[in-house]
Amino acid sequence: MISLAFVGVGLGIGLVIIGAGIGIGRIGEGATQGISRQPESSGAITVAMIISAALIEGAALFALVIGFQMSSNLNGTLLKELGQQQNTTIIEEQGR
Repeated sequence: MISLAFVGVGLGIGLVIIGAGIGIGRIGEGATQGISRQPESSGAITVAMIISAALIEGAALFALVIGFQMSSNLNGTLLKELGQQQNTTIIEEQGR
């Protein structure tokens, strides 16, 4: 079951990064179209684009940190389970 949890964490991190990339790409597309339609407002559009991209990056970074924390918690749990299994095996072998 732990291996499926690792897969889930990996998929979650990947989806967050892909979503952030798509979001920033759409922001760039919209800003480019807006500037091409109204070149005189390029300053305001650029500022809004940078702020939006920074917010998306922040959310993606936050999700990435949470994913890595989940992964490290899973590693700790896995090590505990492996240690218990090894202890059980050693006790069983000593009992023979």
